[in-house]
Amino acid sequence: MPQPKVRWGKTTWAWLTATFFGIGLLPGGPGTWASVATVLIWTFSMRALHLAPGAMMLWTAIAAVVVTLIGIPASSIVERESGREDPGHVVIDEVAGQLIALVVSPALWLHAAVALLLFRAFDITKPAPVRQLERLHGGVGIMMDDVAAGGYALLVSLAIHHKW
Repeated sequence: MPQPKVRWGKTTWAWLTATFFGIGLLPGGPGTWASVATVLIWTFSMRALHLAPGAMMLWTAIAAVVVTLIGIPASSIVERESGREDPGHVVIDEVAGQLIALVVSPALWLHAAVALLLFRAFDITKPAPVRQLERLHGGVGIMMDDVAAGGYALLVSLAIHHKW
């Protein structure tokens, strides 16, 4: 697959955001790279901040909402400028979905790895209605299927954490 034409200019913010600071331009599964980067950043941040579990959940949920709200216009712009529908180099949707999957996870590597695996599994398989959300127009469609996949991963994580 040819590399996307990156247009740096008045929409530099959109490209930086949508590609998660260039991670989406990496070869070999940019969505997975973005998810892994999100898990690493989240785990190191949460461990460094020493937040109580409730505060950690709140900050993670707020981050997911903010990333989603910023990701919608950014991915719309990059989709339009790259001339491709739901381009693979747009990975801000994976960042949002991965954050949602991490909402109930303790800042421990095992839990973060489980959230990563669950999110990637739901993102790749796209069970109903995740696949249908891709049909939404522009950045909303790009973002919402991953938000839903993150929601599924969150629900399974809740079930797992309840059993642990």
